[in-house]
Amino acid sequence: MSSSKVSIFDSLASAYDTWFDQEGKLIFASEVEALKQVLPLLPKPWIELGLGSGRFAQALGIAVGLDPSSELLNMAKNRGISVFLGRGEEAPFKDNVFGTVFLIVTLCFVDSPERILSEAARFLRDEGKVVLGLILRESPWGQLYQIKKEMRHRFYRYATFYSYVEVDMLLKQTGFSAEKVISTLFQNPSKVNHIEVPQQGFSRDAGFTVVLASKSSSRR
Repeated sequence: MSSSKVSIFDSLASAYDTWFDQEGKLIFASEVEALKQVLPLLPKPWIELGLGSGRFAQALGIAVGLDPSSELLNMAKNRGISVFLGRGEEAPFKDNVFGTVFLIVTLCFVDSPERILSEAARFLRDEGKVVLGLILRESPWGQLYQIKKEMRHRFYRYATFYSYVEVDMLLKQTGFSAEKVISTLFQNPSKVNHIEVPQQGFSRDAGFTVVLASKSSSRR
């Protein structure tokens, strides 16, 4: 993540975190329910890259996280997360130390998705998994956020949204193989009024997609 992106998240840390308790409350809850579907399949220890203020880590029981924003990390630390300051593309971890890496609405904000996934493969153990939480470009939500990006939205102007096919290709190029997909947020982005029950499999109509992938045998 570039220094300009980090600066934005530092300066708007409070507004970012408040979203989860206000207009984003039901959205966040639906996303958490989708992510919980894969938790029983994940080897420990767990780490989240792009930890932010620690909302997902706290809700999912992720003990460790890394983020380039010191302001957001302070919030995450107050939520009981062990935090590291840094970029996922240059993670300060030894090889083969974690069981699962989470990247939740993070891939769209990093400068190099290939590099962060390659780093994840490096410090994951042989049986390691990666969990992606994605807003895909082809979804109604992705299309809305793309418009916000073009309108220079304070956060989304820095985002790059990928299609499901592009994400699958990125995973294969960096030594991963997708094994499970969960979809949620089928409601209209402007009319979310309940927490959704997640569905199995990929859907282009879903606003939030969870992809669980494992290290390919060629990386072991």
